[in-house]
Amino acid sequence: MSTRSTPILSVLTEDLLIRINEKLVQDSDRKTWRLICKELHRVDSLTRKTLRVLHVEFLLTLLKNYTNLHTLDLSVCPRIDDGTISLLLDHVDHSIWARNLKCLNLSRANGLKFAGLEMLVGGCKGLESVDVSYCCGFGDREAAAISGCGGLRELRMDKCLGVSDVGLAKIVVGCGRLERLSLKWCMEISDLGVELLCKKCLELKFLDVSYLKVTSESLRSIASLPKLEDLAMVGCPFVNDVGLQFLENGCPLLQKIDVARCDCVSSYGLSSLIGGHSGLLHIDAGHCFSEVSPSFVKCTQKLKNLNTIIIDGGRVSDTIFQTISSNCKSLIEIGLSKCEGVTNMGIIQLVSGCVNLKIINLTCCRSIADAAISAIANSCRNLLCLKLESCNMITEKSLEQLGLHCLLLEVLDLTDCCGINDRGLERFSRCSRLLCLKLGLCTNISDKGLFYIASNCSELRELDLYRCKNIGDGGLAALSSGCKKLRKLNLSYCIEVTDKGMKSLGYLEELSDLELRGLDKITSVGLTALVTRCKRLTYLDLKHCEKIDDSGFQVLAYYSRNLRQLNLSYCAITDMTLCMLMGNLTRLQDVDLVHLTNVTVEGFELVLRACCVRIKKIKLVAALSFLLSSEVQGILHARGCKIRWD
Repeated sequence: MSTRSTPILSVLTEDLLIRINEKLVQDSDRKTWRLICKELHRVDSLTRKTLRVLHVEFLLTLLKNYTNLHTLDLSVCPRIDDGTISLLLDHVDHSIWARNLKCLNLSRANGLKFAGLEMLVGGCKGLESVDVSYCCGFGDREAAAISGCGGLRELRMDKCLGVSDVGLAKIVVGCGRLERLSLKWCMEISDLGVELLCKKCLELKFLDVSYLKVTSESLRSIASLPKLEDLAMVGCPFVNDVGLQFLENGCPLLQKIDVARCDCVSSYGLSSLIGGHSGLLHIDAGHCFSEVSPSFVKCTQKLKNLNTIIIDGGRVSDTIFQTISSNCKSLIEIGLSKCEGVTNMGIIQLVSGCVNLKIINLTCCRSIADAAISAIANSCRNLLCLKLESCNMITEKSLEQLGLHCLLLEVLDLTDCCGINDRGLERFSRCSRLLCLKLGLCTNISDKGLFYIASNCSELRELDLYRCKNIGDGGLAALSSGCKKLRKLNLSYCIEVTDKGMKSLGYLEELSDLELRGLDKITSVGLTALVTRCKRLTYLDLKHCEKIDDSGFQVLAYYSRNLRQLNLSYCAITDMTLCMLMGNLTRLQDVDLVHLTNVTVEGFELVLRACCVRIKKIKLVAALSFLLSSEVQGILHARGCKIRWD
């Protein structure tokens, strides 16, 4: 007698299936899970809390299926506008999907205006976090719509250029429970708006007023915030030491201060601030003053728990490093990018006391040599990130020390370090946890060095080989075999790469960002081999790839539907194929189309009309500004598209 075996899924309870589903971290694993059967798809629908939508045409169906969402991200969905929101709320029972929604990301949704925002706010009563950053057309009416979110705790409005003190006033009156607010680049907001904000939103813990034209009077107001922990005011040209003195006796819980590029702030003002805040954990004064004074560094003695200090662009001395070494034993990160006066002895003194450093930025500290890197490697065994761009005196000896002692290293920037060679990469490849490696302009490395990295650094996610002229197809073959998790790769001007190398790259199926600028040996054959396999590409730079013809771009149009940014400048594409490409790539938001000699003015007109709904940035040759119709240019501007004329 035959018996049927019982399917294993039928004996697992829903609770067990949910617990299994929660253990799946990778998106690819979750996708495979829900495709197995309807029951697992149902479990995924019940448990999914976050949704990032890429295609607006799928939004209705997705919101019907996922009714327990906590976070909805529409930032990469290029065609969100008032009509979309109206359709969404009319055709979907929004009381279901909106009831649990807490976080809504509308960054760069330039098509969305007051009416759409008002509908969204009315439908999503429980919103606690909203991001409308880079909605450059947003003004006071849109701010008024947002003010309807009475329970809002977090709001990001970076570069909402039309929002003034009036709009901010509406928000702070309606959203008095705000804890985190970013107003970066909101150029119409003044001291008056900040003053009202600080009177109404006493729960603020994070505030970003970077690049605003506020003065020290705003800091007088900010000083009254009793719970503020994190204050960013990068590039505020009218803030000075007087403002920092206001903060000295205010904001008792302040832990993080960022005054980078505030030209009127000096070491004296920061010293005053430090005097009133012994609990500071993070100080960023990058490019703030020309010389780092001993008195400022001496003040850090009061900061027993200071873990980050960034003094990029200032003149320093060995004495400064000796003081930091003695005073800041808890330091985890130090930024010294473009500092003058950084010597080997200074770094040796620094790391002798700051052994807990995990992030060190020595970009453009050109006097640094192997002795300093050896001291870092020996003292800072938990180092995670080391930036050494343009440190030309570094050789293979530095990489050997890092490979011996810094086995936790995840990020290494060696851009323009001419002393780096294949032997150094061999010794450094012991750092098997490496995630990001930048070797741009390292002209002494070849396929051999790349083979060592590929053989041992299987976790690598990002690799920059810009103008590494000795890298060719053999190195790419090694990468495709050993670095399967690679997502970002820059091969611009690696002139030995051919179609064979492109075929190898096709095996890197997680690749999302790829720069191939100036590769004059690749043709449509190579591009076809690449894009038919790399379906996750979101950014592709083909500038000056002049041997790729229409046949290659037609394949690109068919297979690369996830592309959001594309550079085709100086390519041999024609009118018909460009129209096809721009029509098919429905997620495309940023495109460079400079010096396309085979495309006519009429071709550009057709292309721009076809894609004006979704394109947010486009770069064109300057002559077209006189040749394109005012109607097309007007449509692009009305849709919030930024045209860059080259």
